[in-house]
Amino acid sequence: MIPVPGGTLRMGSEEFYPEEGPVHERPVKSFEMDAHPVTNEAFLAFVEATGYVTVAEQMIDSADFSGADPEDLVPGAMVFKPTSGPADLRDWRQWWQWEPGAHWRRPFGPDSSVEDRPTHPVVQVAYLDALAYAAWSNKRLPTETEWEWAARGGLVGMRFAWGAVAHPDGCLMADTWQGAFPYRNDGAAGWVGTAPVGTFPANGYGLLDMIGNVWEWTSDYWTHRHVPPGGLGVDPGDRSNLLSAEAGSTVPRRVLKGGSHLCAPEYCLRYRPAARSAQAEDTATTHIGFRCAR
Repeated sequence: MIPVPGGTLRMGSEEFYPEEGPVHERPVKSFEMDAHPVTNEAFLAFVEATGYVTVAEQMIDSADFSGADPEDLVPGAMVFKPTSGPADLRDWRQWWQWEPGAHWRRPFGPDSSVEDRPTHPVVQVAYLDALAYAAWSNKRLPTETEWEWAARGGLVGMRFAWGAVAHPDGCLMADTWQGAFPYRNDGAAGWVGTAPVGTFPANGYGLLDMIGNVWEWTSDYWTHRHVPPGGLGVDPGDRSNLLSAEAGSTVPRRVLKGGSHLCAPEYCLRYRPAARSAQAEDTATTHIGFRCAR
């Protein structure tokens, strides 16, 4: 783990997406953070030690999906599949598909494997899976504030974790989409999809892959905008922000940070410390992982 000093975070951004504002200051106490996302080999050690079964491997309760065909209620997860050509970027369903049999060992379905990718970030982990791993390792998940502070690596007010421009001196600094989304990915440093942790430079605190590679779970519930200390009149009993975007679902959403190998400037310019995304706690995908704090 890497020591992260405390300080005052200038959190958020007003440059890109509305959910990143308002910009405000938050105090951060010193803490430790995993040097890189949890890898397949580390998650395997956890599973072998505990017998843990991830959310994606468990049977689906039909009571949670009234009216669904029982034959469809089988273990599985969301899988990214590139389109055959240019697509309407407003419709994510063109490149995300539910895949029966997909889970962390077989992230793209029964015919896939991670046996040759021990040092890649583990994916297809839901929020509860990340919590279980963190408890086993005597750690916890970072808060959104801690995560953003750590990602900035000591820089203040910079757009990216490494400075003001995306590609300083023409260098690729993170595993993000290279090509034309969502149909042509030319690969980042030769990797299409996830890359081994540490493929790209560490930030100012020595942390790897804080940007790109995989989105990472934090412990914070999602809100449509930041709620600065003091609340600014926000009703603490209003949970409308927290619930899943899926109609009829009451599954809470948590904040993801960092962007992933699927982030492309024409679609998702979220490979920045201030960027954030919402994800339902029960959903696992091929571009979400996590790291722990203490």
